Amino acid sequence: MSITGIARKLFAPRWKELERHNTEAEELQREVLSRLIGRARDTEYGRYHHFADMKDYDDFVKSVPLNSYEELKGNIDRMRHGEADVLWPGKVKWYAKSSGTTNDKSKFIPVSKEGLKRLHYKGGSDVVAMYLRNNPQSRMFDGKGLILGGSHQANYNLPGSLVGDLSAILIENINPIVNLVRVPKKETALLSDFEVKRDRIAREAMTKNVTNLSGVPSWMLSVLNRVMELSGKTHLEEVWPNLEVFFHGGVAFTPYREQYEQLITSPKMHYMETYNASEGFFGIQDDPADKSMLLMLDYDCFYEFIPLENLEMAASSDNVAVAHSTLNPVPLWGVEKGKNYAMIITTSCGLWRYMIGDTVQFTSTNPYKFIISGRTKSFINAFGEELIVDNAEQGLAYACQQTGAQVLEYTAAPVFMDKNAKCRHQWLIEFAVQPDDMQRFARLLDARLQEVNSDYEAKRYKDITLQHLEVIPARKDLFNDWLKSKGKLGGQHKVPRLSNSRDTMEQLLAMN
Repeated sequence: MSITGIARKLFAPRWKELERHNTEAEELQREVLSRLIGRARDTEYGRYHHFADMKDYDDFVKSVPLNSYEELKGNIDRMRHGEADVLWPGKVKWYAKSSGTTNDKSKFIPVSKEGLKRLHYKGGSDVVAMYLRNNPQSRMFDGKGLILGGSHQANYNLPGSLVGDLSAILIENINPIVNLVRVPKKETALLSDFEVKRDRIAREAMTKNVTNLSGVPSWMLSVLNRVMELSGKTHLEEVWPNLEVFFHGGVAFTPYREQYEQLITSPKMHYMETYNASEGFFGIQDDPADKSMLLMLDYDCFYEFIPLENLEMAASSDNVAVAHSTLNPVPLWGVEKGKNYAMIITTSCGLWRYMIGDTVQFTSTNPYKFIISGRTKSFINAFGEELIVDNAEQGLAYACQQTGAQVLEYTAAPVFMDKNAKCRHQWLIEFAVQPDDMQRFARLLDARLQEVNSDYEAKRYKDITLQHLEVIPARKDLFNDWLKSKGKLGGQHKVPRLSNSRDTMEQLLAMN
C-alpha cells in the first residue's frame, strides 16, 4: 500500500465526524463556547467577566464586551512580557504578527498551545482529509509538499517570547515527521529576506517530486516563476509531473487563476481554497464544484456575526455607547443567506468576542457555507456606493475575460473631487498581461460593477454622483516595491484592495 493509501485510512474517521456540520451545527458551536469558557474561568479575564457564573450564550453576551485589538492590546502586551493566566491559562510563547494590516503599526496575536493544536493544525489536517475524500486517486503523500512560510524573530529580546508570521510559527512547531514530506528545508523556509528565500526555495524544490503546493497565491506564483526561469521549462508539470493540488488562501484566487492555468496545464491539477488567518483556521472548500467554503464549527472557535449595515451605522456615530448598542451581533444560528457580516471570534488563543476585520456572506445555512466578501476596512463607501472586495473581484474577472488581460495586483480609492468638481473611483492595476484596449477594460469593469452592486449603479446613474472610473496601469513590481518599503515583502502580507482613504494610493502613485 502507498503512503497516501495509509494516510487515507488514518483520515477516514474524520470524514464521519465532519457530518455533524450538516446536522448539529448549533450544538457544535454551543459545545465550543462552553469548553472555552470553562477552560478560561480562572484566568484574570475570566474572573473579571464572571465566567464561572455563565450558563449559556445569553450570559456570555451580557458579561463580555465586543473587542477590537485596541481593547485587548494591554493584556496582550503583559502576556508578551511573560505574565501567565491573563487572557488564556498559562503563559503564551508565540505571537503572530498580523498579516491583514497595511499600517506601520503591527498587531501581535497570541498563539497558545491549545490554539496551535485545536485551531490551526486541526484546520490543516482537515484540508488534507477533505481533499483525500474528494480525490480517491490522489498520490500526494508519495511525493513532497512545497509549503511557503514567513519568518520569526525574538520578541524585542524578551525571554520566552517570539513573534513571526503565522506560517512561520506553524513551521517551527510542526511535528518533525511532517518535515519528511515537505520542502524547502526549515532553515530556508524561515528566512526573512523574501528575495533570497524565493531563489533558495526554487533551487531546493525543483529537483524534488513535488505533488502539492500550499501558500498565498501571489507569493507562490513568484516562487513558481523562479522555478520556471531556473529549469528552462515551458510548463510546471514538466518540472513536477506528479503535481496535483494547490491549497491556497490569504488573498482571493480569482485574479491569479488564469496565470496558474497557463503555468500548469495538466488536467489532473486541483485547487482548494482555505480561510486560515493569524487568528485561526475558519473555512475549507469542501466541494470542488462549489467556490464557497465550509465554516469549521468544532475547532476552538466560537463565531458571532455583525450585519454590515449595523457596523456602518455604528461607525457613523460619535457616541461610543450608542455605536456599540447598534451593532447587534448574532450567533451562527441567527445568520441569513446573502447578507454581508463582519465576523467576531472567541478562541483558545485568548481572543474574546474579537472583531477580526473580515466580512463574509453565507451561501448556505445547511451546512453553513460562505465566501469571504471583503474586510471591514477594505471597501469604498465615499459616496454611498458600498463597493466591497467581492464586487471588485467579479468586475476584474469579467473585464479580464473580455479583453484577454491578466491582473497581478491592484488597489482602488476614491477621487473625492478633481479640478472640474468631478468624483470617481481610481484603480491602480499591475497587469501580467495588458488588456487589448485599456479604455474598453475600464468600461467593462465599470459596467460589471454596476451589475453586481445596485448602490454603485445608483451613484453612477447619468454620471450625477460618480463619474466613470479611471484605470491607471502600474509599472512592473510596483506593489512589491511598496511592500518592501514597508518591510512587508513576502510571508502572508497583502496589498490593500479597496480603501476610503487615498493614503495608500498616493504612496503608490508617487512610486509608479
